[in-house]
Amino acid sequence: MLSAGAADAQARKKNKGKAPQGARRTALPVHSLGRDGEAEARLIEIYKLIGASQAREALARAEALVRDHPNFQLAQLVYGDLLASLTRPVRAVGDVPDAAAQSGAQMLAELREESQLRIRALRERPPAGTIPAQFMQLSARNKHAIAIDTTRARLYLFENTTSGLKLLADYYISVGKSGIEKSTEGDLRTPLGVYYITSNLDPMSLREFYGVGALPINYPNPYDARRGKTGSGIWLHGTPPTQFSRAPKATDGCIVLANPDLHRVIGTVEVRTTPVVIAQNLQWVTPQSTQPDSKRFADVLAAWRAAKASGDVARTLGFYASDFSGNGKTLAEWTPVLKGELDKAGGRDIELKDVSWLRWTDSAETMVVTFGEVLAGAKTGPTKRQYWVRQGPQWKIFFEGVIG
Repeated sequence: MLSAGAADAQARKKNKGKAPQGARRTALPVHSLGRDGEAEARLIEIYKLIGASQAREALARAEALVRDHPNFQLAQLVYGDLLASLTRPVRAVGDVPDAAAQSGAQMLAELREESQLRIRALRERPPAGTIPAQFMQLSARNKHAIAIDTTRARLYLFENTTSGLKLLADYYISVGKSGIEKSTEGDLRTPLGVYYITSNLDPMSLREFYGVGALPINYPNPYDARRGKTGSGIWLHGTPPTQFSRAPKATDGCIVLANPDLHRVIGTVEVRTTPVVIAQNLQWVTPQSTQPDSKRFADVLAAWRAAKASGDVARTLGFYASDFSGNGKTLAEWTPVLKGELDKAGGRDIELKDVSWLRWTDSAETMVVTFGEVLAGAKTGPTKRQYWVRQGPQWKIFFEGVIG
């Protein structure tokens, strides 16, 4: 029998995000959200004016910003500093009387950290023409992609164009109260890895706490499961009406954006095909620099395809790791499934369509590969996802499953 506390925790997990039965939620009007990134851009302009010793112009703009976004706590803090500067020197962000500083020490520290992270994002822009190193190859079906740098508290939104990835926008985000590298249920950490958006939750079905909506991701993914990681319910979501943004470390493991920013993301990305890379630090590289490694992996993938097309079970199994798992089946249990696929193919060639692969490197180097598998003479076939791991000089598949 569950204890009262355990039962309550289980109920909270089951009903995460759901509006209480009978509760009426008022949708936030789109026009009231403001344009994505607009409030932060105005705050940065105020910082620039302060740096240029134009305090009165900064004060006027701060007054307008808090009037337009009264729930933007950091803007309110800067506005207060500017008002105080009319009568005395301001020594730092949030230069409030000692008594107030002591009573609100945690909130003040969080707002100062948020301020520093927003300024850092302004100063440390991704070099022109670079992309996150994880995006080795994206197919035309991956119309957009997301990369998150947790150290910089920043989400980067890309469009996948015919000439490569184009950075559309970037936004301040909040992560788990205990930081990153999620490993167990309830550890209040944000996971690191390569994920995909799995759904787009109707905001009218959610509590106001989640803002304008939520985009769940597929944590734990097969690589997480292979390493024994647990937990669920990791979302990209918004903020409650009383908060414009949250502290840098303020969630139970989710990624949280300001509502105008999340509204732009929700209106841009596609469910199931949008990858979400969550990293401690993003490494920005030129697309050309990834080509040698990408070509080597493409050759491995082509060799696997050729082995499967040959109909030779033993040859094909040579590409699979001994600890392979296919939807809960061990390699021995899954081998008859593979043999059935080869028998059905009857020696026909196999074409891989809309192929993408994303690299993830931590204690091991892995590739997350998605493709359509189409037999010669057929118009369509299943969409599959594989997870490969480098074992010495070889790449091996440790997970394979049909996703569409």
